Amino acid sequence: MIYEIASLPVKTDQTDSFQRAFDKVTHLLTRAKGYEGHRLMQGVETPSHFNLIVRWRTLEDHTQGFEPSRDHEEFMAGLQAYFAAEPVVYHVRATDSMKKTDIFSA
Repeated sequence: MIYEIASLPVKTDQTDSFQRAFDKVTHLLTRAKGYEGHRLMQGVETPSHFNLIVRWRTLEDHTQGFEPSRDHEEFMAGLQAYFAAEPVVYHVRATDSMKKTDIFSA
């Protein structure tokens, strides 16, 4: 299991519109091969900063399957206007201790 973490800086005055736009394009993400769930989280101290955490079966499901796809292109096109800067994306894997207590299972 791989987690994609996308740091999404959103224009300060566009946070509500961004969340509505995200809801409209989410289906493009959820139908991807290897998709296993996601959470969109808004910053507390910095409400214009969002983190999208997506659980993928494998890294390749994301990097070779979803990223080069038309669905990803449409997903990003639906959100691009709201970004204050380029999103930063990286991947992590669960450690043994996280497997015992997965905070996202609740």
